[in-house]
Amino acid sequence: MRRVLAIDLGGTNLRAAIHTGDISALRVLSREPAPPSLDAFVARIHALCADTGSVEALGIAVPGLAEGSVCRWIPNLPFLDGVDLQSLFPKLRIGLGNDAQIALLAEAVEGSAKAMSDAILLAIGTGIGSAVLANGRIVAGAHAGACSFGWACADIKDHGGERSGWLERVASGRALDALAGQIGLANGRQLIAAAQAGELAARTLLEVPARQLGTALAGAVALLDPQAVLISGGLAEALNVMRPPLLASLRRQLPSHLRGIAIEPGQFGSDAGLVGAALAGGLGERWRQVR
Repeated sequence: MRRVLAIDLGGTNLRAAIHTGDISALRVLSREPAPPSLDAFVARIHALCADTGSVEALGIAVPGLAEGSVCRWIPNLPFLDGVDLQSLFPKLRIGLGNDAQIALLAEAVEGSAKAMSDAILLAIGTGIGSAVLANGRIVAGAHAGACSFGWACADIKDHGGERSGWLERVASGRALDALAGQIGLANGRQLIAAAQAGELAARTLLEVPARQLGTALAGAVALLDPQAVLISGGLAEALNVMRPPLLASLRRQLPSHLRGIAIEPGQFGSDAGLVGAALAGGLGERWRQVR
């Protein structure tokens, strides 16, 4: 087993870990602000490699589009756009991918989708990331941007947006923050806590994004026929109160043979990106072929 440096790179934070073969023994090295420039990024990767000894591979999850070892479009870290990581780190085997797809790798190999050939993952936090496992392979698409489900729409009157899709605008963490303000709460996390405590106003507010999510999700379920939909990110914490209206709306839009679809939380939660990056580094560019 190659010694892998795993990096979960977000728009604001970087997390690093070392993988030596046993994913349950993944050793977290650092959680720190994301590098502000390409030079700082390269220097930090070299420093982490030097600090941990004989690293042979780099697995990295990025918040954007990646193809092979090239970062195609990383909206919050534009200094990475067009950068080929293999040319920056020629001695390392590279496993690079979109953060949601990398998170699904973790769930498909070691987590909630371990026994599945087909699944959808929605990573719902500040925004909405998504990925699809189809016939044992994580789908990339023609431009490595397949299954960008935050752009799904179930409202013909919506005018669209340049930086976010309809579903992301109505059911992401930002949307819950806005709803929370309607009843005097500071953010979506407080709204979820109030709903879980049984407060009727909070539960009523959460029903709206749950129904919107379920209605939009019906199209993906009808198209892909997955064994389950996995929810990760901050919204997974609210699944116990949002699942009933979500499932009701989802099933209303599906034929009878698809209505048994399960909606489950991912096993790894916020660690899925780091776990997946460790696995991707070990597999290299073929990491999307899970089965």
